[in-house]
Amino acid sequence: MQSVPDKNIISKESFSKKIEKYVEQYNSTYMDAVISLCENYGIDYNNVSKILNRPILEHIKEEGKEQNLLPRILLKTKKLPF
Repeated sequence: MQSVPDKNIISKESFSKKIEKYVEQYNSTYMDAVISLCENYGIDYNNVSKILNRPILEHIKEEGKEQNLLPRILLKTKKLPF
């Protein structure tokens, strides 16, 4: 018996493209795009970092710095707290 692929499985590449498209289409922040898409696809926020590519993570880090959401110690490291 052949297994049917789960339609909810999303790759890092396709999720990143969806985030970029969302940001452009809605003039949104990357953080808001990730939150919205997580809700749409039923992705747990605690697990989303596994499917975010480096450029998306860098955009989120920059947004966090601009909004003073990241502690200063994290600004010196390259790793986000998720």
